[in-house]
Amino acid sequence: MELTTQCCVAGGGPAGLILGLLLARGGVDVVVLEKHGDFLRDFRGDTIQPSTLNILDDLGLLEAFLRLPHQEVETLTGFVEEEPFVIADFRKIDAVLPFIALLPQWDFLDFIAGEAARHPNFRLIRRAEARELIHDRGRVVGLRAETPDGALEVACDLVVGADGRRSTIRAAAGFEVETLGAPMDVVWFRLPRREGDGEATGGRFSAGGLFVTIYRGDYWQCALVIPKGGWDAVKAAGLDAFRERIARLAPPLADRGSLIDGWDKVSVLSVAVDRLKRWHAPGVLCIGDAAHAMSPIGGVGINLAIQDAVAAANILAEPLRQGRASDDDLARVQERRLFPTRVIQRLQIAVQNRVVSPVLASTGRLRPPLALRLMRAVPALRAIPARIVGIGVRPERVKTPAVATPR
Repeated sequence: MELTTQCCVAGGGPAGLILGLLLARGGVDVVVLEKHGDFLRDFRGDTIQPSTLNILDDLGLLEAFLRLPHQEVETLTGFVEEEPFVIADFRKIDAVLPFIALLPQWDFLDFIAGEAARHPNFRLIRRAEARELIHDRGRVVGLRAETPDGALEVACDLVVGADGRRSTIRAAAGFEVETLGAPMDVVWFRLPRREGDGEATGGRFSAGGLFVTIYRGDYWQCALVIPKGGWDAVKAAGLDAFRERIARLAPPLADRGSLIDGWDKVSVLSVAVDRLKRWHAPGVLCIGDAAHAMSPIGGVGINLAIQDAVAAANILAEPLRQGRASDDDLARVQERRLFPTRVIQRLQIAVQNRVVSPVLASTGRLRPPLALRLMRAVPALRAIPARIVGIGVRPERVKTPAVATPR
């Protein structure tokens, strides 16, 4: 099978679908390849920050988005040995809606894919896994993918790799990866929420452990942070020890640990923090996790990827529509997004090294750090982490003109 388009995006995640929507809206013929048949995968980035709500507002989609079942988080709370501290207050930032919206990522992706499909120049092909790039005279001119119906060859002016931290596109392009390191992995699972639990989303810091609970309506999405490579040791200790750890780190949930009755109830994320030294080559560009894998700290990965997509569309829509996109245009995307990527990754690494690692290595009772004590004394300071997490560095707004009329 063969087809021709102006832009082929590998990866139907948040970055790929937002880019596809924006380019199609801007009059570019775009094909998005998604290797899975649906978006139903659990424990992915489910936090929609105020920066992304701003973008949905730019597109006139905010009202429709808010009709999706979701939870709204206005503050983040940290517990140090059961003592609560508000560490971020989103009500204090300037945004169209000052809260984090929580919903399953598959609902968000279905929503964006549905809006993109209203444009006749947008096409989403599921069960199509990008495998290799096609080159001609030193330039990428398309890609080959595998589908249940056989090989698919897509000829295009630009290939965009939005296929995650294990990106096939970045490997096929030979892009060099700079590994920044992460001292931790994360074990994800669900526990039911009961009346009286409250709605506080945040982390619990205790001697030797860090436990995160995210309010999800009738259940808690839970994350147990463990030392890098420590999963084998957790499994070797057995389920009883795992449930005892939950009870120790999150006493309010102690009576629910027995519901984790098999390792199939948990999912392990191997945390990586890295970025490409060069995000582009003639005819190919990487964005989102394919360009820079983020730590889960702050839950900003999905939103940083969406910011990449908006910047890429702002810069590339017109050149692509006119058939004149150049490597200089691709370089402008990296130039625009590299600075915020570096800043956020440095902040995440600082938190990893100065907070997470010492907590995981601790054996005695923890004392609340000075920063938390200051935020309790001066509540206005809670706007600083809220601004960093909720809006980010160099936030993007949609500037791509609406050229194509949706159906």
